[in-house]
Amino acid sequence: MVDDFESRVHTIIGAIPYGHVATYGQIAKLAGQANYSRKVGRILKTLPKDSKLPWYRVINAQGKISFPVDSSKFFEQKERLENEGVIFLNNKVSLKEFKWLD
Repeated sequence: MVDDFESRVHTIIGAIPYGHVATYGQIAKLAGQANYSRKVGRILKTLPKDSKLPWYRVINAQGKISFPVDSSKFFEQKERLENEGVIFLNNKVSLKEFKWLD
């Protein structure tokens, strides 16, 4: 069952524009629960495989992908972001340049 917070998180993730990223904490704050960034991560982890939400546009507060660097999910997320024009330097995104709503 999807609760109200989870529903808001889905809506916010769906609104992240092409070529931009958002952080877990930013999404939690926009959804009304500033200290729930870990819950945002758990919500993303449980998305169905066929979900159309742009989950890959969500990164951590350091501008990094949260998957282990040598994992297939890390490479998938990085490739999807790069295909949208997001630039990585040392596996890090410039939040100043690419963060949504800042």
